[in-house]
Amino acid sequence: MVKSLPVIASALLALAAVAAGPAPVIVLPLSGAIGPASADFVTRGLARADREDAQLVVLQIDTPGGLDTSMREIIKAILASRVPVAVFVGPSGARAASAGTYILYASHVAAMAPGTNLGAATPIQIGMPSPAPPAQPTGVEKDKGKKQDESPASQDTLTKKQTHDAAAYIRGLAQLRGRNAEWGERAVREAVSLSADEALAQKVIDLTARDVPQLLAKLDGRKVTTATGERVLATASAAAVIVEPDWKSRFLAVITDPSVALILMMLGVYGLFFEFSSPGFVLPGVVGAICLFLGLFALNMLPVNYAGLVLVLLGMAFLVAEAFLPAYGSLGVGGIIAFVIGAVMLIDTEVPGFGVPYWLIGSLALISAAFIILVGGVALRARRRPVVTGHEELIGSVGVVLEDAEAEGWARVRSEQWRVQSRVPLKRGEDVRVTGRNGLVLTVTPLNESAEGASS
Repeated sequence: MVKSLPVIASALLALAAVAAGPAPVIVLPLSGAIGPASADFVTRGLARADREDAQLVVLQIDTPGGLDTSMREIIKAILASRVPVAVFVGPSGARAASAGTYILYASHVAAMAPGTNLGAATPIQIGMPSPAPPAQPTGVEKDKGKKQDESPASQDTLTKKQTHDAAAYIRGLAQLRGRNAEWGERAVREAVSLSADEALAQKVIDLTARDVPQLLAKLDGRKVTTATGERVLATASAAAVIVEPDWKSRFLAVITDPSVALILMMLGVYGLFFEFSSPGFVLPGVVGAICLFLGLFALNMLPVNYAGLVLVLLGMAFLVAEAFLPAYGSLGVGGIIAFVIGAVMLIDTEVPGFGVPYWLIGSLALISAAFIILVGGVALRARRRPVVTGHEELIGSVGVVLEDAEAEGWARVRSEQWRVQSRVPLKRGEDVRVTGRNGLVLTVTPLNESAEGASS
């Protein structure tokens, strides 16, 4: 009887597990260009699945590609995950191009919906042409073709290194998951693509499914090997929990857009400019500091060309200096030129979704030019305005004589009593104009005399 107790306990635990139902499946939808926000979303989603003891994570992707650093961060999280990860390219019409192909190769299970495609995984770098597929030589040129392809002039050295590195990376992932390594290498070197049926026939993916429910039905009973060992999936009746990006992921996606980051930097610089030029408003300085640090934080997570960043900051510094220094527009024009060149160079990649559009650069340059013209116009009007304080303010003022005087007497000028001198006799109540000042004594002339002199 005592020996049968462990058997009874195990049976009860098994019955309890059956009554509780299979563990849930976490579905992470990932669409658009892959960047820092995408990597953060997937990494935190896998961590949540581990905490909630999910039996599977379905990463449903539709992407044109993305940043290499973010892609590798996602792949590292998948390879280290204790929960199996199935990458599903869907719904119909979706694609897993470029970075999406690498992520699919890294998954424990790879699936595609009908009408989807993957491939074109050639690495792209700004200013460097993508390696074109080699031409097929014919006849006499067949022997010479190999030498031409291997010549130093056929490809840039750095592009070659990037392509070889990417090819080795995807080959390693293919060997780890038992997928078609040769086609994966062709996707890198020749930018080829496959449809869902072709990918299944060439053993690039494991299965096709119309949607997530059909995918879970087909995966039921499949064995997968994770970082902690082998698992058997029971997904036929498992609940699928869709996890949408939270506020943190959405906020990170917004500020890591290169266009938004550039705008934040400009708002930050101009906000601080207004605060320093008119101390006491506080709000422009607070908003400017927040925007500037958010912009710099976003650029820190992006592939930034630091020469371009320095030119952008230098251009904005010149634009601000134009408002304080009598440079007659030279600083402003130089600042706009430096800003435009820097903004064009700023993001060091041609990955779709991570460039600063030219129309935005032109718009920001025009806004900056309008800002300089506005500030310059205000300064010019202020320079032409009559002086209203100090010694110069009294010259030209009109006063009233308080007593009869031959050469020197008293007069009221701007509500103050002044000692005045005149070359002609003055009468009480007569209007006079100030023509000079010597210490506390003003030199005046009768107003009618100065008017006659001006008319003559």
